[in-house]
Amino acid sequence: MTARPNAELTGGVQLVDTPGRPARPVRFADVARNAAYWARIERNTAEAPPLTNEQRAVIRTAFHQPAAAREAA
Repeated sequence: MTARPNAELTGGVQLVDTPGRPARPVRFADVARNAAYWARIERNTAEAPPLTNEQRAVIRTAFHQPAAAREAA
């Protein structure tokens, strides 16, 4: 298997901590509300149990699009 560029792997979405882009999208214009939102997200993800291999496979399948489906869209 050959490595593909990040843009192809992420569907053109900019990855977190990529140079030249903000680390997180701004969800709310109010800085305090935006910070509270991301703090809540971080707390939730820190408390969540790790995914099993089966759960990872289900998520990958849900987002996988074969080349023919991408071309038709």
